[in-house]
Amino acid sequence: MEIAALKAAAQRVALVSTKKDAPIKLTFTADSTLVLEGGGRSDLLPMGQYTISRSVSDLAAFIDRLHKGKVDILGFSSGGAALTRALADPRVAARLHRAIVAEPGPMDGPTAHITGHKGRKSARGLAPAPTGPRSTHVPRYAVAFGLMRLGLLSPDTGLIGQAEGDNAFTAADLGSDIASAYCARDAHRIPAEDTAQNFSFSPAASLRIQQTVKDSPSIASQLRRSRTPAMLMIAECSSQLRQWETTVLANDPAIQRTQYMPGVGHHMWNGVDDNNGRAAAVITAFLQAKPAPLPN
Repeated sequence: MEIAALKAAAQRVALVSTKKDAPIKLTFTADSTLVLEGGGRSDLLPMGQYTISRSVSDLAAFIDRLHKGKVDILGFSSGGAALTRALADPRVAARLHRAIVAEPGPMDGPTAHITGHKGRKSARGLAPAPTGPRSTHVPRYAVAFGLMRLGLLSPDTGLIGQAEGDNAFTAADLGSDIASAYCARDAHRIPAEDTAQNFSFSPAASLRIQQTVKDSPSIASQLRRSRTPAMLMIAECSSQLRQWETTVLANDPAIQRTQYMPGVGHHMWNGVDDNNGRAAAVITAFLQAKPAPLPN
């Protein structure tokens, strides 16, 4: 279905369905970035339908709706994990022209259980405390989401409804997580990343999808058959485990370039200095099959 602009909103939506009886509203940011289910202002699903496989299927359905043939695609963070799994699925990979996997999280069960080295020190614990209202000071929210993160409480708990949880979180609640996405040297100049008007975070959906990743078998054998030209982007101050990222390179023979991004954390394009321009130059060079503008 066609993308329809929403009046008085900072985002756009498209209706995409992997099943005729289960449509889902996918969200786009103002710059046309696709946000998969459970993110941004996308519609809520029954908790059991939040899976990494659903993310991949919805991505394929969205590409089909574009009617543009094969596409160039960038997957960032959890989107990078979903894109990696798309590369491992021949039916979805057939829709992809080139792929950029940027700062991915764990891709499957074995990857999720890896421990090891992260990038250089981030701004976590160094940045000033975020300002603005917070909801996680309220014991019910703080305790419930803390237990969810520890795996001691299911994301589909009735203690906090899914919609209630989405609305409970504010940008200030995630201040330390935002700081972890920047290098330590940028601790005192982290830009405001969101506003109360368009901020939305779905912790239960995110944790549910993460759990389905942890429970999934290895995709290494499928990745070894991948033929989609791809680039892996890794940040100097990455808050992701290096082994999560290099696992992609080890198993995917179609990775043509691994781009190290100096001077940035997990948020590689962040409005600080010329970071946006450098990231854009790296991505453009890969898509145009030109030499990398930065050392690898």
